[in-house]
Amino acid sequence: MRVVISGASGLIGTALSESLRRDGHTVVSLVRREARRDDESSWDPAAHTIDVDAIAAADAVINLAGASIGAKRLTDSYKQVVLRSRVDSTATIANAIRDAGTSPALLSGSSMGFYGARGTEELMERSGRGDGFLADVCVAWERAAEPAAEAGARVVNLRTGLVLAAHGGFAERLMPLVKWGLIGGFGKGNAYQSWITLDDHVRATRALLHGEHAGPANMISPSPVTDAEMVAELSRAFGRRPGLKVPGWALHLGIGEAADDLLASQKGAPGVLTRLGFSWDHPTMRDAATYVATAAAH
Repeated sequence: MRVVISGASGLIGTALSESLRRDGHTVVSLVRREARRDDESSWDPAAHTIDVDAIAAADAVINLAGASIGAKRLTDSYKQVVLRSRVDSTATIANAIRDAGTSPALLSGSSMGFYGARGTEELMERSGRGDGFLADVCVAWERAAEPAAEAGARVVNLRTGLVLAAHGGFAERLMPLVKWGLIGGFGKGNAYQSWITLDDHVRATRALLHGEHAGPANMISPSPVTDAEMVAELSRAFGRRPGLKVPGWALHLGIGEAADDLLASQKGAPGVLTRLGFSWDHPTMRDAATYVATAAAH
């Protein structure tokens, strides 16, 4: 299989590219510079330019591009960066699929942020959109893929939850605090977190890549937990006791509006993955915490 990947240098993109290549698949990375190797193709999503021939030659395209939400404070200007980076990249790829005259599958990034803060409500793929900035971004993000679907391509919206890994992404900020017993949760600690380990996300993406499902798919484990329970299990795995909960006001002071994502309660359920018979290597938070701690030690 020939797979084109945007965001191939990110946390998920790197792991997914390595997994596909190990199994003999050809992976072409979309890069925002001049292509230097045969496995690269240059593009500029902000200018909506891409090599349509590279898309036409693909069996599938996996779109993981997008500016990090937690990297900077969510000022009005950075909100536009977050939004445009997702919409422009997705629209550029979707339009290229339409123009190519072929129909490679498109697995396009999205987020559990689609559902907004919903307390203890079980959030399935059929649940409606929520409120707030991240929900607005996700709606626009998913709509940007519609030209590909209208052209006959199978489009999957990867609604990803909190990705747990030893390094990179959310772990880059959380793990040092856990390792030193400096954190016990966020806010009151009772907000539900929908999460998945990096390894399971890669495996689930590959299952959807080779399957026939079209539409949204919640990329999460079957065991949502409160953030206090998550930190407690991670602390146990690292041989520490949880520290104090970080008050909501302190989170807002430190990272601004991005704190809303940490404080939002999302009790998601992976309806599509369950229906497809997907088997998680790390179905519980204890499994995930052991996986993270073991990977961090190597």
